[in-house]
Amino acid sequence: MTERPVLYLVVCAAGPAEHIDELVDLLIADEWRVCMIVSPTAARWLDREALQNKTGHLVRVEWRMPGDPEPHPPADVVVAAPVTFNTVTKWALGINDTLALGVLNESLGAGLPILAFPHVKAELAAHPAYAGHVAVLRAAGVVVAEGKALASADGPDRWDVVVEALRLLRPA
Repeated sequence: MTERPVLYLVVCAAGPAEHIDELVDLLIADEWRVCMIVSPTAARWLDREALQNKTGHLVRVEWRMPGDPEPHPPADVVVAAPVTFNTVTKWALGINDTLALGVLNESLGAGLPILAFPHVKAELAAHPAYAGHVAVLRAAGVVVAEGKALASADGPDRWDVVVEALRLLRPA
């Protein structure tokens, strides 16, 4: 039997993050090995111990110390869900001031398949820089969902768009 593919799930502090456990359950049921990296603000919202117990991997927020072993296996695919205006903007500019951004930047540079599901208020999405930042990420190969893809349903169904998109990228 082959090993389950590794998915890095980068979670930012937007409303759907409060229900990220639902997505984790769906991903595990879909045979992904889930490793979570969360923004510092999202970390305060989540039960990281419960998520760690669910995934079997440390839920990372901070950089590891030099010489410390990498706590996650190498990723096959990266999903940023939900991803905020702040993270999209910094990511497009190559800013690396949190572990979540560091993982996104390194994954982009490594050429890994990346799916991003922004959850951005309409007022922020209308900011003149935002469309350009999304375009930069798309030009670099990131698949960025349109609009507020995670706001289209309630309950676990809110994550169907993520699960379906991942099925198209699943390594053979």
